[in-house]
Parts: sequence; structure tokens; C-alpha cells
Amino acid sequence: MSKKLDSLKNSTQQHQSRGYSKPLNAIWPLVLLLFVFATGCNKENSTPSPESALTSKLATNAMINAVNPDIDFAPVNLRTAGNFTILSETGISTTGTTSILGNIGVSPIAAAAITGFGLILDPSNQFSHTPIVTGKVYAANYAPPTPSQMTTAVSDMKTAFTTANGLIFPAPIVNLYAGNISGRTLAPGVYKWSTGLLISNVGVTLNGAADDVWVFQIAENLTVNNGAIITLRGGAQAKNIFWAVTGKATLGTTVNFSGVILSKTLISLNTGAKVNGKLLAQTAVTLIANSVHP
Repeated sequence: MSKKLDSLKNSTQQHQSRGYSKPLNAIWPLVLLLFVFATGCNKENSTPSPESALTSKLATNAMINAVNPDIDFAPVNLRTAGNFTILSETGISTTGTTSILGNIGVSPIAAAAITGFGLILDPSNQFSHTPIVTGKVYAANYAPPTPSQMTTAVSDMKTAFTTANGLIFPAPIVNLYAGNISGRTLAPGVYKWSTGLLISNVGVTLNGAADDVWVFQIAENLTVNNGAIITLRGGAQAKNIFWAVTGKATLGTTVNFSGVILSKTLISLNTGAKVNGKLLAQTAVTLIANSVHP
């Protein structure tokens, strides 16, 4: 059996080395899957072995790759919402020593809903500043043109959420690992869950090139347990990772998180959590001694 797998693997590598196109290369995982299935059918009533376990793993990987081959697709367009590191409709609060790089803002709620920042209103009345934000702080009740700009940014945030959740190309990989991707390594693509998504303290790895994109469509809550790390490999960039969360997104203590969170409800960071990305919430964002930078 192992010799047959090696032969098929060598054949695949020969085709790749000869420069065949991506569509042809994408066929080979299907060939492997059919081969594994046919071989397994000839081993009725056999006792599972390490070799059969390997066969099962290869079949699973082949099926995942066949569903979502190496197809390039563009990052979600944030439009003017991309001008903000944190954007919220109902408020942004912080306690402890927080550090934010980039602009933050709220709308349609007023600046009074931005608490714990010690805001200092600019003489123009169009924005505020604070020592813990390297950027500007905007709110819907500031002087024009800020109100209209904030309305547009929030609208763009909602559009980005809808777009991310509605992606059907490349074809989403549905309910992978039953909503628990802890300890896994995920290739670029679109992933969809009808439940919540859990990342335990062992974290998760996203492996891909600098222009690769990940979109996670989560129908319920995103829960990232204390100490978890989102590890990026192969040149993967946080700006190309999108977590579209219909429920709330909760990051535990000392989490090291990467990507843009587009949440329909609350985004909550616990003590010491760090985010390399953006927090864009259709309700509130709560911080406790956190670092957030794009």
C-alpha cells in the first residue's frame, strides 16, 4: 500500500515540476482521494493499522484541498471603515494601560460613549486625542464633516461584514473540525461554521503567502481562550485575515490575535490581550489593558 502511495505521490510531483497549470494540479487531490477510497474498499473486515490511519488522514486532506484548491481571491474591501483601528456603533471603553495605533471612532453614539481614554477635544471640534491612542478619536457629535464621515464608515463596516459572510467563491469549507480549530494549521480560503468557533490555549496556525486571504464565517460566537496565539507563517499578513462573527467575539487574557474582526455584536478583550489587526463592531468594543495595532 505504501509503495502505491509513494508511486502516486511521485507522479504528482512530476506533474507539478513540469509546470502544469493550477487547474490541473488541483485535480491530483481528487485522484488521491479516489485511489484511497478504492484501496479501502478492498480491505473489508480488516483491523485498523497505522497505515490505514495515514490513509484516512491523506483522504481528509485531499478532500479539503479538492473542495478549495489554490485559487486567488481579493481581501474584503473595508472602504472607509479601513481608516479605523477600532470602530463601534455603541461605544468603546477601556480600563488599565491600553495602547492603540490608528484612529478610533463611534457612530451614531456620541463621544460620551468613549470611556476611559481621557479625551482632549481638538480646537477644530472635529476630533479628540488622547495619550493612549496614536491617532485621532472621532464621534458622531463632533463638528462637520466628522458626522457624515462617521456615518459612511459605519455603513462601510456593515457592508464589509455582509460581504465577508456572503462569500461563496472560492467554495467555503463548511463546519471544519466541528467548530474547534485549536492546534490546527489552516491554508488560505473561506471557512464557514453554522455554530460558534473555538480556539483553545494551544492556538491555531495560518500558513500562506503574503497575498493569501482567509475569511472565517462564524454564525455564532468566536471564543479565543486565555493565552492562545494566532500564528502566521509563510508570509501571511493580518490585514488579509477576516473574522466575520455574527455573535460576539471574546479574546481571553494574554491572547495574541491576528486579523480583522467584523462583529455584528460585542468585541471583548480581556486583560493583556494583543491584536494585530482591527476591531470593527456593530455594538460595543471593551478593552482591559490591551494593545491594538493594524
